Amino acid sequence: MSERFEPNILGLLCSWCAYTGADTAGVSRAQYPANIRIVRVMCSGRIDPIFVARAFEHGADGVLVAGCHPGDCHYVSGNHFAQDRFATFARILDFFGIDERRFRLDWVSGAEGARFATIVSEMTEELRALGPLKMKVS
Repeated sequence: MSERFEPNILGLLCSWCAYTGADTAGVSRAQYPANIRIVRVMCSGRIDPIFVARAFEHGADGVLVAGCHPGDCHYVSGNHFAQDRFATFARILDFFGIDERRFRLDWVSGAEGARFATIVSEMTEELRALGPLKMKVS
């Protein structure tokens, strides 16, 4: 009997919206896989792509960066900055042999607990299909 692969997902969530959305999912008992480990950050615009690269290097099979919806950032333009920064970063992943589907940038408001649960569920299923990330770390 073979065990089903369970991916490790790192979630970097902005404190104001996405983290609150994750909390709303928990309070409302929304069902989603327990594959995600959440790190609360002040703003998605402050997440350095090096954090994402290091997560992959240290065993993450996928990384979710989630912030406020565009236009709703508590720091005015942090989510726009994140969107621009990670659009470039996603293209760099291929250079390192990492499938772009292992990284996801998304927007979740504090009231969207069900949306957060859906995002985590979709990402978990996609990573299960991709299998474990096999990186050569020197």
